[in-house]
Amino acid sequence: MKNSVRERITLHLDMDSFYSSVEVRDKTELEGMPVVVGSDPKGGSGRGVVSTCSYQAREFGLHSGMPISKAYRLCPDAAYLKVNMKLYKQVSSEIMNTIRIFADKFQQVSVDEAYLDIGDSIDDYESATLLAKKIKSEVKRLHGLTCSIGVAPNKVIAKIASDFDKPDGLTVVRPEDVQDFLFPLHISKIPGIGKKTQPILKDMGIENVGQLATCDVQLLIAKFGKFGVVMHQLANGIDMREVKEREEVKSVSTEDTFDEDISDPETIGKAFAELTEKVHASMMKKRFRFRTVTIKVRFEDFRTYTRAKTLTAATTDKDTIRRTALILMEEFIGKGRFRLLGVGVTKLEKIDERQTFLSDFV
Repeated sequence: MKNSVRERITLHLDMDSFYSSVEVRDKTELEGMPVVVGSDPKGGSGRGVVSTCSYQAREFGLHSGMPISKAYRLCPDAAYLKVNMKLYKQVSSEIMNTIRIFADKFQQVSVDEAYLDIGDSIDDYESATLLAKKIKSEVKRLHGLTCSIGVAPNKVIAKIASDFDKPDGLTVVRPEDVQDFLFPLHISKIPGIGKKTQPILKDMGIENVGQLATCDVQLLIAKFGKFGVVMHQLANGIDMREVKEREEVKSVSTEDTFDEDISDPETIGKAFAELTEKVHASMMKKRFRFRTVTIKVRFEDFRTYTRAKTLTAATTDKDTIRRTALILMEEFIGKGRFRLLGVGVTKLEKIDERQTFLSDFV
């Protein structure tokens, strides 16, 4: 079962040139061409900007935020497409639903990027790397798109790492390698250090992350106030922010990663009994009843699946959770050894405080 103390491991997933990649996927005649998604260039007189562009377009010097008129001058033969946000949001939702099942905590931060906290189920970087490869493979297989992933001890390092080897990259930064990874990078790689801050730092003799990390923090405070402290911490790879789920409670769940992979039905039954106890106790503490039971299954090779069953009426019954979970599990018995099992309840309804349930007295 789980160790009592686990190191947090964070993944940052960033889709590669998302808008243009979706367009190329759906319009195969664009494959291999420079593609620009943004405003109408109007033959070079357009007033808008580039939203995103393919990597082929970037070879001509194009980039996000560039005036569309300049983009047209640099690459008039590119395919220029209008932004189709409805399509991109739909594809984003499909991708996020695919990857969230791999996380203990999941935080989508934009239409094309998300953080995954996997520290409850995985506490070593070899396994985290295998999981990241599995996620990349699933995104490619199911959605026909590539993504880049950073694996690191916290959010800021993971985000920087995901951008390190684009497109289709995977960069792993272990705790002992943080300084070697960060210090040679240009200061612009630190989130929040933009075009206004960079010249001031350059005047201070600071151009790479290592120089920022070793600078006297009092000098930074004198120039930038509280942001000086933030910059100094990030440059040293310090980031205490957690991966945050949405505040609205949509589910109550728990899972267990086993010290040794399991396959024996009796052991599986005991695991689900323990997981059910935890879920039920948490659900009752939060004063919910449920209509849907879900399970999460991860095989030894990191194949990960979820299954769910919705009941005809909401209930608080603990044994219903366990029985339903075992029924859902039958599909997977005998098909391999399990690294992780999880149980959850969704479609929650708040219990009226005036109602009394038998479980209140158990």
